[in-house]
This record gives sequence, structure tokens and C-alpha cells, in this order.
Amino acid sequence: MAMTAIFATASWAGGLMTNTNYHIAFDRMMARGASFDIDAAYSNPAGTVFGREGWQLSLNFQKPWQYRDIELTTDKGSQMFEGKASAPIVPALFAAYKKDRWAVSTMIGIVGSGGFVQYDNGVPMFNALLGGVVTSLTKTMNQQTQGIAPVVTPDQFDSEMKGKQYIYGAQVNFAYKLTDYLSAAAGFRANYYDGYYRGHVKANHSAMGNLAALSLDVDQKGWGFTPMVSVNFHQGPLTLTARYEFRTKVETKNETNSLSASLNTDQLVVAPLAQLVAADYMTAEQATATATQIKSTVQGGMAAYTAPYEDGAKTRYDMPALLSIAAGYEFTPKLRATLEYHFFDDKNAKMANDRQEELKHGTHEFLAGIEYDINKKFTISCGGQHTDYGLSDGYEQNTSFACDSWSIGLGGAWNINEKVRLNAGYFCSIYSNYDKQTSYGKETYSRTNNVIGVGIDFKF
Repeated sequence: MAMTAIFATASWAGGLMTNTNYHIAFDRMMARGASFDIDAAYSNPAGTVFGREGWQLSLNFQKPWQYRDIELTTDKGSQMFEGKASAPIVPALFAAYKKDRWAVSTMIGIVGSGGFVQYDNGVPMFNALLGGVVTSLTKTMNQQTQGIAPVVTPDQFDSEMKGKQYIYGAQVNFAYKLTDYLSAAAGFRANYYDGYYRGHVKANHSAMGNLAALSLDVDQKGWGFTPMVSVNFHQGPLTLTARYEFRTKVETKNETNSLSASLNTDQLVVAPLAQLVAADYMTAEQATATATQIKSTVQGGMAAYTAPYEDGAKTRYDMPALLSIAAGYEFTPKLRATLEYHFFDDKNAKMANDRQEELKHGTHEFLAGIEYDINKKFTISCGGQHTDYGLSDGYEQNTSFACDSWSIGLGGAWNINEKVRLNAGYFCSIYSNYDKQTSYGKETYSRTNNVIGVGIDFKF
């Protein structure tokens, strides 16, 4: 069993474990790697020394909503497992101070994953898993009794799975203008992982009742620290930037509130063997020895399934190294555009059970955005992003799956006065379905994602 991370894929924009949209300027333009505004505290820390002198502060609030569905298709038909993902209003705080040739900036937000998802009918793999354990057990019984004991297959499941995963982050960067055209910055981010997994699966038979059950209630906590560096070249209308975040080791530790896995061996093993003894097919001693052997095998197998959720067990959820490069150009004092590229080195970021090795490559993101000042008061912008995760069948799981996507954002800004600006934006992601063939049928993974946000920037 592998409920490795219901939220291992970010709920917003970004890589498998990393978010990139914190400021509303991203929602409305997407490509912000060449920014000198307050959002540069995240997207272009080295560029803060080319921004406004003095203090800047920004408060941002976003509301994401998402569905993560799994359709299981077998020779008996299809069944939809709907995953409802949600998050409350998500805040982010930016602050920066510039003085002459140096600047210091900070950003606080949810830097990885973020949100809650629930599958009211469980997920296919857990139903198939528990059903497979029961079927395997009764097949063993069938073999031990030379075909007399029946092979039992569950025909009903009572299943529910839900989970939460947030990675909170707070970063600080120090920037210095090396020449009139070139600047550099260095900093770090502290990351705190907070997640939980709750759920149960019961495998039933219409005539025999409850055959097996699995339930878990596990909290996970962990810390990680991210060093980061960036450079910015700015001359005339051209801006070129590069930013690098080093891999962040995040190791979580289980706080297991409850964990149980049980099989109705009295119904599946003891009762059938007793009938065989009564029919003089075997002796009572043979029945006892057979029951002991089967129970021992099954208990060992169930223990292997529950081991990752034992109290104190540790799991890796590394945040990958990130390379971001951008080119911005000011065509006129009113019209600006940016092209940007992100590479998340997911294959070298440890995941539970070394799942990262199943990826074909790290995540590639391509972004473009354009911004236009209608007048001194109003600005409009739009942008797009394409994300390619390098997915494979071995990587995709019911409890943690991703889909390649195209995202589109738009919105605007209102300069209320010289010191206050209001930003508003919306973006949606259009995902490509992913089909995976399993031993119990074809699974089709699909997702939808929408984010709306508003923020306010202050200059002092």
C-alpha cells in the first residue's frame, strides 16, 4: 500500500512539490521573473535593487478550487471516483527595503502543495488492494484443501480517503548592485511541512458480511531549509535574470493516532476448516496447523502494508532544486513583456519509496506574459504557462497523480494613489488526462484548477 502523498502535486502553479504563484501579479501575467515590483521579493530577488527606494509591503489573498477525479474502466463498466480539493483563502506577505545599492526582501506563504482533498468513495487502488488480499487468502485456502474451500471475492466496499498537505515557507534575500547594470542576491527559506491522512476501507461480501478492514489516522510534520541565489542584468529596455533554489531535504515523521488492518479469519479460514473436519476431510490437528500457517502468512503481509504509517516512521518529501531564467523587454514606457523558463529537478529530489526515479525527466515550465498601462491609474495584463512533468505509469498513483497542463491568466492593477496599488487576477489550468492500465482495469486521471485573487501593495 502506498498512500505516499495525497497532495504531492501542487494545488496551484509550479512543480510537483513547489508552488510559484504567491503574488496576484503572477495570476494576471504568469511570467514575472523580470519584475522590479514588490513581487520580485520572490520572483527576482536580485532585481529589488532596481526597484523603488524605501519600504514596500504587499498583502495577497487567493482562493483556489480544484477537482481530481479518477475514472476506473473495467469489462463490467466504468466508475468515477471524485476527489474534491479545496483550500481556504490563502494569504501571502511580501516586504522589501531598498537603500542606494542594496536591498533586503522577504516573502511568507504556502510554498508547496496546499489544500485538502477528499474521496467520498475512496480510490480504486485501495479497494482493489483489500479485495486482492481477501481473494489471495481464500485462494491459499483453496490450494490447502485441494479445491474444496471456495475462493471468495468481495463484492461491496465501504471506502473513504482524505488528506491535507501544506508546506509553509518564509524566505529572506539580501541583494546588492555590483555595477550600474548588474546585481546579485543570496538568501534562504525555512519550510515547515504539515499534513495528515485519514481514511478507511472495508471489503464486504453480500452473504458473508465484513471480510476485511483497513483504517488509518496519521499526521506528518517536518522541516527543511532552502539556500537560494539570483542575478539580474538590466540595461535600457532589456532585463535578463536567473534564480536558483537548491534542493530542500524534507523528512517527515509520523504521529500515528490510529492504525489497524484486520481480516475476518474466523469467517474465511476457521469456519471452512471446521466444516472440513466435520466432513472427515481432515483431522482437527491438521485444521489447526493449516489455520496457523495461513494466519501467519496473512498477518505478515498486512504488516507490510501498514508499516509506512506506523508511529515514528519517516518519509521523504524533498522540494526539488529550481532553475528560473527570464528575459523582460520594455517596448514602450507603457508596454512590457516577459519570457520565462523553469526547471524543477524532480528526479534528484527524494520521494517516498524513491518514486522520483519513475519520472522520465524533471519538470519543464514555459511562461510568457504581457502588461500594458492604459494610463497612470490602470494596468491590464495576461499570460500563459505550459507545464510538462515527465510523467510515467510507474509514477502515477491514485493518491498522488499529476497531469500536464496549459494555464492562462489575466487581470489588472489599479493605482489608487502614488503609494497604494490594488491587484486582481484569475487563472485556470487546462489539464491533459492521463490513462494508466492496471491489473484491475484502466484508470483515467483528470484534474481541473481555478484560482482567483486580490492583493494590495503599499509604498512608504
